[in-house]
Amino acid sequence: MPTSPAPHVLIVIPALNEARHIDGVLSFASAFAARVDGLVVVADGGSHDETCDIVRRRAVENPRIRLIDNPARLQSAGVNLAVEQFGEGAEWLLRLDAHSDYPSDYGDVLLAEAQRQNADSVVVAMHAEGQGFLQQVIAEAQNSRLGNGGSAHRLAGGGAWVDHGHHALMRLDAFRTVGGYDAGFSHNEDAELDHRLRAAGHRIWLTGRTRLTYFPRARIDALMRQYYNFGRGRARNLLKNRTRPATRQAIVAMLAPAAALVLLAPLHAIFALPLILWLLACLAGGVMIALQTGRPRGLFAGLVAGTMHMAWSAGFWRQWLARRPAALGRGAA
Repeated sequence: MPTSPAPHVLIVIPALNEARHIDGVLSFASAFAARVDGLVVVADGGSHDETCDIVRRRAVENPRIRLIDNPARLQSAGVNLAVEQFGEGAEWLLRLDAHSDYPSDYGDVLLAEAQRQNADSVVVAMHAEGQGFLQQVIAEAQNSRLGNGGSAHRLAGGGAWVDHGHHALMRLDAFRTVGGYDAGFSHNEDAELDHRLRAAGHRIWLTGRTRLTYFPRARIDALMRQYYNFGRGRARNLLKNRTRPATRQAIVAMLAPAAALVLLAPLHAIFALPLILWLLACLAGGVMIALQTGRPRGLFAGLVAGTMHMAWSAGFWRQWLARRPAALGRGAA
């Protein structure tokens, strides 16, 4: 438990092997914390790089920074643990991703938006940026409508009430009322929590006044694992809450089963058609992205976007077909 008075804003940063980015995020978080009587908590999931050393050094310099061990490793569990240990008396929870960059007025804008709209949660849009050719291609894919499927929190725009968005600022009493994150979710924990927030009558505002810069995976294998797990998380979310996928999610979910029909191609060439159509869509999407951005590397982004969707679909069906209803009912309700 904290020895100092309760903070007005509890700032939580789940982290795992983020030595490359954590120092910059801490600089932003500590500056904001000083302005709003905040406390910064890094919940580390077992980093084996210099992440913890950097946080400890910054904590010596700044008493507003804390480092806690997150033995469950998952971000959902880390945020819950930070709230349990340091959230007593705080009004707001600000969740920051270590793999991101933030404008200097990010937190101030979020607080102003929450008060202006009387929102229980303020979520933000994301813009991906990369360094090096491959990460830049991946960023182009994630920023495109082909890659993000038109998700509201992936597109910049005006403010709107939404069902889900990238988590940023939330009233701590709303977070606690619905039980916090389901600590068993490794992915899609934010959407699962948003479902419970809405069911409890809380409102989620997507602000168009600020956004974060996200640094995507820099390798294709890591990107595919990430989207495979996103797909599993979405399926688990739907199963737990007994809801149906959105139309765009249902379409993407059908990719892997359709492409798998190619295994029957020796019987008839028509079974290869879905895979061929997917490849053509990837190529056409790459041309569109290149034309929209004016950058030739966008040609490769179409294939990356299509592969992201294919991995998501595979993960979705892996979770859906292996579902265990009893196990899915555990965790936050």
